[in-house]
Amino acid sequence: MSRFFINRPIVAIVISILMVIVGAITITNLPVAQFPNIAPPEIRVWALYPGADAETMEKAVATPMEQQINGVDNMDYMYSLNSTNNSSTALLVNFDLKTDPNMDLLHASNWRMASFRPRSTRSVST
Repeated sequence: MSRFFINRPIVAIVISILMVIVGAITITNLPVAQFPNIAPPEIRVWALYPGADAETMEKAVATPMEQQINGVDNMDYMYSLNSTNNSSTALLVNFDLKTDPNMDLLHASNWRMASFRPRSTRSVST
């Protein structure tokens, strides 16, 4: 069989091109429901501290929030973004793909963030 394609390379090229065309047509007709869910569940926690710069937000708000939410079940990773422009911080927590986003929110908000109190600040709102 391989000798046939070695002796007739044009036939091999034509078959390869036909396979690529059929694959392109097939992938465009594939329904979206067949694609897996690839976006991990994510929870965002926002906190405002009027008049604070990004460094103060990090020390007074972001770090305590990260320490409080660390260890939530099925958490993959988390990171925070601190902004000087609007004196805010955003904590983004990503969870495993196989988990239920509603349960992730429940674990993070009720069991971890409910007891969060920023250090040395009374004007922080979450």
